[in-house]
Amino acid sequence: MDNVLEKILAARRANPYSPEKSIEDLRTEHAAGGAEVPLPEGTQFEACDAGGVPSEIIETEDTNAKRWFLFIHGGGYYRGSVAATRSTAARISAVTGAKVLSIDYRLAPEHAYPAAIDDTYAAYRWLLDQGHDPAQLMVGGISAGGGLTLALLLRLRDEGDPLPAGAVPMSPWTDLTQSGDSFATNAENDPIISKGYLDRMAGLYLNGADARTPYASPLHGDLSGLPPLLIQVGSAETMRDDSVAFARKIERAGGKAMLEVWPDMFHGWHGSAHLLSDAELAIERIGEFFASHVETQ
Repeated sequence: MDNVLEKILAARRANPYSPEKSIEDLRTEHAAGGAEVPLPEGTQFEACDAGGVPSEIIETEDTNAKRWFLFIHGGGYYRGSVAATRSTAARISAVTGAKVLSIDYRLAPEHAYPAAIDDTYAAYRWLLDQGHDPAQLMVGGISAGGGLTLALLLRLRDEGDPLPAGAVPMSPWTDLTQSGDSFATNAENDPIISKGYLDRMAGLYLNGADARTPYASPLHGDLSGLPPLLIQVGSAETMRDDSVAFARKIERAGGKAMLEVWPDMFHGWHGSAHLLSDAELAIERIGEFFASHVETQ
């Protein structure tokens, strides 16, 4: 393990999750961490209203106005923001040559399920209503944003809406029942995410809804008829099996899922691309996937 990764993991272990921390405490920690991440050179961003969803259009140099990437931040459905993940969205813009629409969907517990998926769907529909071609559009997100990415695909298919050219769930939370074996086998390896933590946040988000409802836990849905996926997850994550199980199920349904399990990587390591080479490389892979599936015009 290289020195940079050791330092990142040590910093995360020094400030672990505990059930005594309030939602506001956890939100403040996340916002402070995001504010410390530098933006790539040439980043530009502008606030916009995407179908009633507060959002930003983020781009770097040499973007193609026809290409778009809908980015959905993580944060357990209760925290996270466009501002805290602006750097990651900008890096995705740089490797894809696309404009990124990054959305501030409503958060639990103030806004429980289905608020987050409703907002994600509204933002995607807004892109289509602006005349953007779904063949030149991808969707992706980290953690809860990865779950929303997959839930969005299910809803678009169910509603008969045009699907994007592909999707990139990163460390996705696909199953709000926390049933994967890796919650136990990786419990000592993952400095960030525990079953107890996710059980708490799933309860806040679901607010009594069934944890197996597909628009909250897409692993439990019908996975047929979805576009190609690039699923990236770290081998050290407690949530690793969320990705493995999803990839296997979508292949059984006749779909295409490229599963990348990155050795030693932690949950949502993409957000450390300013420090960690494996995060930078993972984002570069997103650029390659985008280029191989989005129509060029």
